[in-house]
Amino acid sequence: MRERQTFTLREGRAHLPADNMHYRPLNELVHAAVARGATHLRVSGVNGQRYLADGLRGDLALEIEGVPGNDLAAFMDGPSVEVFGNAQDGIGNTMNSGLVVVHGSAGDVIGYGMRGGTILIRDHAGYRVGIHMKEYAGSRPTIVVGGRAGAFLGEYMAGGLIVVLGLGAGDRPLVGDFCGTGMHGGTIAVRGRLEEAHVSPHVRVSEATDEDRALLAPQLEAYAERFEVPLALLEDERYWMLRPASNRPYGNKYAI
Repeated sequence: MRERQTFTLREGRAHLPADNMHYRPLNELVHAAVARGATHLRVSGVNGQRYLADGLRGDLALEIEGVPGNDLAAFMDGPSVEVFGNAQDGIGNTMNSGLVVVHGSAGDVIGYGMRGGTILIRDHAGYRVGIHMKEYAGSRPTIVVGGRAGAFLGEYMAGGLIVVLGLGAGDRPLVGDFCGTGMHGGTIAVRGRLEEAHVSPHVRVSEATDEDRALLAPQLEAYAERFEVPLALLEDERYWMLRPASNRPYGNKYAI
């Protein structure tokens, strides 16, 4: 593969062409640009390269043109990443803080073990979104899926907020089977319709209250602004709130 080993840095901005590059030298270039003071990076020609933005910290903006590979923004703490295209699996794996925006759909296991920050997905997401999400003190991780999400949404979820808006889902279910399985903290909100058969017995379902809508308002505003969707379209619909029925869903499985 042809690999480019140089980049130009001007006033804190750098452009890194990723065409035909292996993921390892590409990531080395990204981290080298940051080490040299880059605060705004544009990576073009991305085609499945993994681990982009992993472990990056601080006030940094990264734009990605193309389709990044697995584990985008894993362990990230602070930067913002905007993907102009779809993205593969594992976005925001154990992410601490920051923002990831995907102008398309995303794969499986989004936000695994996520501890803070926000992930906005314009379209659909795959299986096991938000599993093992957790929150501590004032840090509440958030994932907003504009379309539908696959099975095991919020599996073993311990904290944070997941919002599924159902835009463009047509007649397909907005969440897949086993939604909230093992959930013992946090909140899942589903806009429009929710089929009982897809919801785990580990959660309680209720229609959103005024307090719940206040909780959702900043997330809906962020999604509407970023993807140029009328806010009224998101607000003028009922929301179903899923919360854990117990903080020990498997407590009765253990002998005492």
